[in-house]
Amino acid sequence: MAILEAKALNKTYTVDHQNITVLNDISLTVDPGEFLVITGSSGSGKTTLLTLLSGLDKPTSGRVFIDQQDITDASEDDLAPLRNRMIGFVFQSFHLIPSMSAKENIMFPAELQGLGNAEEKARQLLERVGLSDRADNLPNQLSGGEKQRVSLCRAMINAPKLLFADEPTGNLDSKNGRIVFEQLVEMKTEQGATLILVTHNPEFSATADRVLRLRDGRLSQH
Repeated sequence: MAILEAKALNKTYTVDHQNITVLNDISLTVDPGEFLVITGSSGSGKTTLLTLLSGLDKPTSGRVFIDQQDITDASEDDLAPLRNRMIGFVFQSFHLIPSMSAKENIMFPAELQGLGNAEEKARQLLERVGLSDRADNLPNQLSGGEKQRVSLCRAMINAPKLLFADEPTGNLDSKNGRIVFEQLVEMKTEQGATLILVTHNPEFSATADRVLRLRDGRLSQH
């Protein structure tokens, strides 16, 4: 059974009284545990597709199913607990809360879930990515690579079934980018999660189970 399914997704924006189609009749299924890469040129709609698949935005038409549940018309109140329980996000921009330490940023989703061992899990994750000594640092005291590793830990703390990563190495140099990518894939494998990664990096794409390319708003097998 697919962990994620999209049926005939379309996304159209109106700009200056003109309709601009960003995504055109996108259908796909993703199996549990799969590592799927979505690639394509800038402006091809990769990030838009990710936001639709994860429920962060709604399609103009079409349906999205997560774990057999149709989320297309779900309210934000219904989606928020589903996302927190089942989905992890790693963005190109780190989206860490500036006033919280690295450990507190990681704990935050677990505390929303009401998990009692959030601090212990956060410390274990920090150790897993080699940042035990940065637990009490604020985001502005961390390097870009360290911030992204904290973001990765935050995404994984609730053991999500689905992990969405949107150009997670886009703001990093090649060395730190590779470290983050390798830890992302290792943690996905350890937890048995499904990973959907948007990337331009052909080296990363080469390690995926499947690569889909977006071109002119349509998907093709790469």
